[in-house]
Amino acid sequence: MTIQAIRMFDGGFMNQPFAFGGEEGKDAFDEQIIYRSSLQNFLIDTGDEVILVDTGFKTGYQGPAKKLGAPLYMGEKVADYMDSFAALGYKPEQVTKILVTHKHNDHSDALQYFPNAKIYIGPEDADAMKLDGENIVRAQYGEPYYNFPNAQQVAPGIWLIEARGHTRGNSIVVVESDGLFYMFHGDVTYCDAALKANKLSIIFEDKEAARQTLDRVREFVAQHPTVYLSTHCPEGYENLEMKRVMKL
Repeated sequence: MTIQAIRMFDGGFMNQPFAFGGEEGKDAFDEQIIYRSSLQNFLIDTGDEVILVDTGFKTGYQGPAKKLGAPLYMGEKVADYMDSFAALGYKPEQVTKILVTHKHNDHSDALQYFPNAKIYIGPEDADAMKLDGENIVRAQYGEPYYNFPNAQQVAPGIWLIEARGHTRGNSIVVVESDGLFYMFHGDVTYCDAALKANKLSIIFEDKEAARQTLDRVREFVAQHPTVYLSTHCPEGYENLEMKRVMKL
């Protein structure tokens, strides 16, 4: 099994109130403390299937300009999602499944470019996006996965797990490979520092559920050798490259 990052933006920043302020409020944190930011999604090649975890923005998206005091700046553009995908040596027709962690554009806008893919997504987010058609698979969480009560195995060793809070249909993906657990968490946290500090970001649709999800993620990470694959900070691709296990 091979896992690779599909990189779109890098060299950005986020401030601490944005990354940490979901429960205590932004005023409890220092806007001059900043963390690195980027944007990447991921590809899994099982040998039998090519599976994407999320898809980025549509081709041509430039992103907001750098601005002093901005809570989040994604960074300079590395490549369009589809160009970064192609640079890994794949064609859109090869993708068999796309596992969407949630409905936001930076995780779902390029779904349209993959004609043969089944799109797995939480039912609430599928409804919010008005997704329909034979290729849309609303997640059916029928069994527990360790400390997560609701999960669905979508391929051998690959699990789509209900993780509500950031959005009402939010999910995470865990891949088991070579004794490690690779966790693609979408936006459970915006930076790895927030996971370690046990802080919610300011963006959620259900704060109580988001707290419960973060608690379960931290419990899982504490109990299993987990490579934590973030979407919005460079540790996402750095952890992957080094197979670096998250320590809380």
